[in-house]
Amino acid sequence: MKLLYQFGVIMAVTFLGEVLHAVLPLPVPASIYGLLIMLFGLCTKFIKLSQVKIAADFLIDIMPPMFIPAAVGLVTVWMDLKEIVVPVVTIIVVTTIFVMICTGKVSQGIIDYRREKEIEREDERVF
Repeated sequence: MKLLYQFGVIMAVTFLGEVLHAVLPLPVPASIYGLLIMLFGLCTKFIKLSQVKIAADFLIDIMPPMFIPAAVGLVTVWMDLKEIVVPVVTIIVVTTIFVMICTGKVSQGIIDYRREKEIEREDERVF
């Protein structure tokens, strides 16, 4: 019964995302609205983690098999994709490296900023 309740909470948030997508004239997918609603709900403790954790863990556990049909679909159109594989893989590798570098720089900036703030607080305590 607990699992059904948790799926119900997740489905309600998903439904709210669909409603926002239908109402707002923005080119944002309903799933993104749903994720933002879930994030807001969890951050504000409106939705407690215990209300969705078991169902969310289950959904994460079954996620890999959900990609099997997509992979099989790619195999069936391999001849059509053969000529664009190298450019696509190149783009994927370059953009992945770029995103990793940007993420690292932003993370390092946040860490440095927090260290500076901590040092400033310690200096204020001394005086």
